[in-house]
Amino acid sequence: MSKVEVRKADRQRRKSNKPNPQMVRRQPTKKQRRMPLWLWLGLGGIGAFSAAGGAFLAVSLTSAPLQQRTLSAADDAFFKQNGKEAFSRSLLQVPEVSKPVNILLLGIKTNLSDIKNSNGSDRKKTGYDAEVDSLDGLSDTMMLLRFDPQTKRTIFLGIPRDTKIDRTGKGIEKINAVDHESGPAAAAKEVSKVLGGVAIDRYIRVNNLGVAKLVDELGGITVVVPKDIKYQDDSQHFYVNLKAGKQHLDGMKLLGLLRYRHDANGDIGRMQRQQMVVKALLEQSLNPMTITRIPQLFSVIQNQVDTNLTVEELLALGGFSMQNGKSKMQMLMMPGDYNGDGKHGTSYWLPDEKRIQNMMARYFDHGTISLEQTKAETLRVNIQDTSHFPDATARLIKRLNKAGYHNVHLDSNLKIKEDLPTTQFIAQKGNPEVAEGLSSLLGFGEVKVDSSGNLYSDVTIKLGRDWIQKEQAYKSLNQKPR
Repeated sequence: MSKVEVRKADRQRRKSNKPNPQMVRRQPTKKQRRMPLWLWLGLGGIGAFSAAGGAFLAVSLTSAPLQQRTLSAADDAFFKQNGKEAFSRSLLQVPEVSKPVNILLLGIKTNLSDIKNSNGSDRKKTGYDAEVDSLDGLSDTMMLLRFDPQTKRTIFLGIPRDTKIDRTGKGIEKINAVDHESGPAAAAKEVSKVLGGVAIDRYIRVNNLGVAKLVDELGGITVVVPKDIKYQDDSQHFYVNLKAGKQHLDGMKLLGLLRYRHDANGDIGRMQRQQMVVKALLEQSLNPMTITRIPQLFSVIQNQVDTNLTVEELLALGGFSMQNGKSKMQMLMMPGDYNGDGKHGTSYWLPDEKRIQNMMARYFDHGTISLEQTKAETLRVNIQDTSHFPDATARLIKRLNKAGYHNVHLDSNLKIKEDLPTTQFIAQKGNPEVAEGLSSLLGFGEVKVDSSGNLYSDVTIKLGRDWIQKEQAYKSLNQKPR
């Protein structure tokens, strides 16, 4: 075909609105056009996180470093003893966690009396508030966090601040004083020693009042207050007045929940609340609406946090948590018991070495597991009827007794109501097999590795709507006709 004929054919096609066959793209089929919803959401989430991460990095490049305390060469080497000079890598410009990492979290309670050369009257001139900005103080909160990309789990291990240790050259003392006396590396070494030598790769130190500022920047946090809490200490300017139940708290009210320990469970009960708050804080900070505020949050973090995590590593941890969500978070408490009530000498938390060994092997990939032989008749089961449905627990206790579980108790002090759709079998001591055994026996519920149950139980059963529905169905089937 000549050039003239080609031009003529093109003019005729344009007049008839027929497309040029050489310019037509192959149209996808209906199946090909449909992109899965999960893929849209995933790409959108990555895009939002990447955009926020870019803004975060832009802010960080012009900001002071996150590490406020210079580590000695020996201390720096301790955190890198396993060759973990970096645990993150960039994948498609988004940092990700490439290997398991253990991070020591220290929440510092600062009193002006603890701070060297502090002058409260200077805060208006300098903008520096020692009570909020300083990290000179005892460790009110101690947790070891593990982010594991292999199991996709985030582990929170609470370490009681009253844990008894024997420091070389120092003697017997409580573990919460180590950071104040000798710094974060010394605290990490003592925690590692208590936990059987587990590696600790990074640390985070945060001022407790700084946490309150962070919570306010997030717009508050929604938590379930386990019971009515009212306390006043004028000497420390500490006031708390909270009602039991689910509620949205601002920073100072949440700090009151975190610090309160004047009840029967003392510091261990406070640790449970601290873990609950850390979990809620992490969940809310990963909300898509919150991610866009990363630069503002970073400005708060910068002033109240000291850490040897890099900005890229922080982004990798945030991405890991957002991807795996709250279903992969597990809360543990370091096994042990108090040596007394503190009325006759110093009260210490005495570590249970055998149970610690099992916990480290199971959740931190350190050492070997020695399975405990737990018999049904000795297993401590606590039932929390959060629904308060009339007689909801009577048949459950009877059924457990018939199956050989005789150490079963009803938590009669529980006052709050929770609308749980599914009953929770909480492995309070970190042994999921005992909770799974009970769930399998009863034929309902879900198993959770958590330390939010009754402190003195092996398994805490939080009754949900599934048990109530099962009970109602049973009653209707067995109801005698009138």
